[in-house]
Amino acid sequence: MKGTKYQEISAAREILQLPQVATMAEIKAGYRRLLSQWHPDKGGADPEKCAEMTRRIISAYETLLDYCRHYRYDFSEEVVKRHQSPEEWWFERFGDDPLWGSGAKHH
Repeated sequence: MKGTKYQEISAAREILQLPQVATMAEIKAGYRRLLSQWHPDKGGADPEKCAEMTRRIISAYETLLDYCRHYRYDFSEEVVKRHQSPEEWWFERFGDDPLWGSGAKHH
């Protein structure tokens, strides 16, 4: 895969049939699924095409793993708060407030 780093990563993502945003578990699952489908030992109709696809899948997976290994994670409060669940967001703002919080009683 040639081109800019973004183009390489984007091409690898497409080969592994991944969405724009994926977890490591999704990356691994996509890799395993496709490798199982295209592996030459699975007896595909065209062994040469299977071998080529296997090489492309492995290369794409290695490209994404390399990117993930060197990705710099941001653990700042601002970034972590962006990934809160709606429940965490609500509790942080209202806590156990009797009117708005999780301890609210309905009459």
